Amino acid sequence: MVLLTAVAATAATAAPAVHTGVRLTTGVDQAVASLTTEVQEVELVWDGQDVDGDGQSDFVNPTGQAPRAHDAYGEGAFGASRDGGSRRHEGVDFIAEAGQAVVAPVSGYVTKIGHAYAGDNDLKFVEITNPAIRYAVRVFYVDPTVQVGDTIALGRAIGTAHSLQRKYPDGMTDHVHLEVLGRGGRRVDAEHMITASYRPVASGG
Repeated sequence: MVLLTAVAATAATAAPAVHTGVRLTTGVDQAVASLTTEVQEVELVWDGQDVDGDGQSDFVNPTGQAPRAHDAYGEGAFGASRDGGSRRHEGVDFIAEAGQAVVAPVSGYVTKIGHAYAGDNDLKFVEITNPAIRYAVRVFYVDPTVQVGDTIALGRAIGTAHSLQRKYPDGMTDHVHLEVLGRGGRRVDAEHMITASYRPVASGG
């Protein structure tokens, strides 16, 4: 959650209040007073696209956290440079804490459980296919708790996040790599299917 106090602090620094008694003497003073007394608490919310038009989200964030920003190994955004620019990143890396639950980004069937890297039996991925909306996803770096053939509901746990520190010891942020495959197997930017926004926190009173 975030407190939106930066605007008030900036305004106060840029234009110090001038008071005569208790009366505010300028419009800037009034704006600063309003911002200072009306701090709004907000939270980060993830919205999934409704691709079949039924009014319900068809995608969710698998970890509930933001995409991986720049670290020693690059960035986690779709299309980011890999191998010195010889290829592009085909998924989005969502930050994860090792051992945390990872949930199904789409509903469907588990169609494959495989290894992320040849010769490495520790790092696995889970593939889920939804024939109704004609999308599939692959969720990498997961210790699966599901099996091929399982029916999976949107948001249900499919495993736990595996640490990447052994594979990438020089400063990679632990994350889950999500690939979204559209019609024909074309890779789609997961951040187009799962978007972030800040919304006011509902009052408890």
